[in-house]
Amino acid sequence: MKASHRFGAWLLAACALALLASCATGPRVSTDADPRADFSRYRTWAFYQPIAMEQSGYSTFLTERIRDDVRREMEARGYAYDEASPDLRVNFQGIVQEKTNVYSVPRTDFQYFYSYRHRAYYAVPYWYDEAQVSRYTEGTLTVDLVDAARNHLVWTGAAIGRVTRKAPEERAADVDRAIAEIFMRYPFRAGSRAGSLPAQ
Repeated sequence: MKASHRFGAWLLAACALALLASCATGPRVSTDADPRADFSRYRTWAFYQPIAMEQSGYSTFLTERIRDDVRREMEARGYAYDEASPDLRVNFQGIVQEKTNVYSVPRTDFQYFYSYRHRAYYAVPYWYDEAQVSRYTEGTLTVDLVDAARNHLVWTGAAIGRVTRKAPEERAADVDRAIAEIFMRYPFRAGSRAGSLPAQ
């Protein structure tokens, strides 16, 4: 039973990440930071244990791709990888949800009236709003930076977008872009309070 549950959890996570990676359009990116955190103290990093996407004990080619992307972005900002005693730990997660969007569409129609005076039918236009329901899949890829000493979240970024199915190489490229866009909004560098990148 336990093995079946673990496999089911892994399969769900893998499917979620695969769908998330295939955003039909560019993702919306949002970030947030702990205003009390002193980012000038952080110079080293490692991955959180266990990574949220790998809690079942498995990894996929996309989770490995995210690991490589995160490593590239952290190193580009001067952070040194230190598995034994990092200042920051990086975690990531992918979630997929079914969404419903209800909206109104303006319509025009005609109603016909018979005029006994003129002995003919006349069309009278009228306007109304028709409710439309759209169902779609939305994926969220979240990257968290955690103060390792306090096990406390200090910065988080999320890429959110509608998802469709794509070929594996296209999904991998989408993951690369999503991670790059998240880190574009990370304004800090190793050992400094803020870098040249703008916070958004």
